[in-house]
Amino acid sequence: MSLNGIFPIERWNFTTQSVLNVLGDEEYELLTRHQSEYAYRKGEVIFRDGAVPSGVFVIRSGRVKKYKVDQLGKEQIIYIANPGELIGYHAVLSDERYPDVAAAMEKTLVSFIPKEDFLALLLASPTFSHRLLKAMSHEFTVLANTISVIAQRTGPERLAISLIMLRERFKQGLSSDETVEINVSRADLASVAGIAEENVIRLLKDFKHEGILETDRRKIIIKDIKQLVKRANYR
Repeated sequence: MSLNGIFPIERWNFTTQSVLNVLGDEEYELLTRHQSEYAYRKGEVIFRDGAVPSGVFVIRSGRVKKYKVDQLGKEQIIYIANPGELIGYHAVLSDERYPDVAAAMEKTLVSFIPKEDFLALLLASPTFSHRLLKAMSHEFTVLANTISVIAQRTGPERLAISLIMLRERFKQGLSSDETVEINVSRADLASVAGIAEENVIRLLKDFKHEGILETDRRKIIIKDIKQLVKRANYR
C-alpha cells in the first residue's frame, strides 16, 4: 500500500539516486573512468569517522548504514542507503574528514570514485551540480526531522516512524504485489529509532498483538500500514 496522503515519506528519504540519473553517457564516463569496485561482507566498514576522504562511493547492491558512535560506544544510525545512492560526498565537498561511519548491513558491492573525477564532473556539468545541491538541501530536512523525532517523540512513536521509513527503504526494487520484508537486526532497529533494544523487542510484541506487523526471526512484515501511521502520531 502506498503512503500517499497518509504519511509524508518524502521528508525521510535522501534523493541521491536522482543525482546520477541526470548524467549523460559522456558525463557518466567522466565520472567512472577510474572507478574501482569493492565487495563488503555484513558489518564491514566502508569508511570511518575521522578518516581523510579520497573519493566518493556509489552503492551497486546491498545496503549501507551511516552512523555515529557516542562515548559509550553506542551507535546512532543516521541513514540507511540503498543501491544507486551516493555516499561520502559531503566530506569531499567540504574538504574535511568523514563525519560518520559507513558499514555494510548485508553483502554489499560499491564503486569507489576518486575525488578528482567527482570534482571534475562538478565543474563540467552544471546540471549535475544543481541536482547535487538540491539533494543536499533536501537532506537538511531529513536530518532535521530525525533530530526532532529523537528529541520529542515517545518510544512507540519513534519505532513506528522508523518502521515506516524502513519499509519504504526495503520496498525499493520490488513489484507492487511482492511482500516487503524489513530485514534488520533488533540492535540496528533500536539504533535507528533511538531507543533501547529491549524496548524495541517489547514494542514489536505490542505491535504484533495489535495486528500491525508480523515477525519471522529478524524479518518484520508490516500488515496494517494505516494503523502503523496512526501509531506514529505524526503531524
